[in-house]
Amino acid sequence: MNDITDDDDILRYDRMVEQALRGVVRKAIEEVMEDGLAGDHHFYITFMTDYAGVNIPEYLKERYPGEMTIVLQFQFYDLDVDDEKMQVTLSFNNVPEKLEIPLAAITIFADPSVNFALQFQPLDETADPDFEPDDTDPTGTDDPAGSSDDGKTGEVVSLDQFRKK
Repeated sequence: MNDITDDDDILRYDRMVEQALRGVVRKAIEEVMEDGLAGDHHFYITFMTDYAGVNIPEYLKERYPGEMTIVLQFQFYDLDVDDEKMQVTLSFNNVPEKLEIPLAAITIFADPSVNFALQFQPLDETADPDFEPDDTDPTGTDDPAGSSDDGKTGEVVSLDQFRKK
């Protein structure tokens, strides 16, 4: 008889649900790639900057050690997603930077326009199981995401308002 405490014999519903919900993130990004952002929709995407496969400029890793939040709303370019990762170009202090983020590195995906948010645990077995998103506001006194000609700016924000208390 199988010992039900053996992890190899247990159906990992928690992992199945995490992977299915990450599919929601992928699908939402795919729809934006095809049709753009409709209405007031916009995404806050928080990810682990030190996760394997994250490819962002070194100065951003230094400024946001551990975790960073990006906003896809007004100015983003070259948005792409596949089963493993997403890519997007954002402007930081008026310098375009390409970001490559494995979907497994995403810890929070939110669309505040419809009060929708998902919070994830790391998928990778080697990831820290005790990882907790940083509750501090990473925005500094300068404009981390740059300004556009139309006065709208990108921003890095804290997502405390979307977390269940």
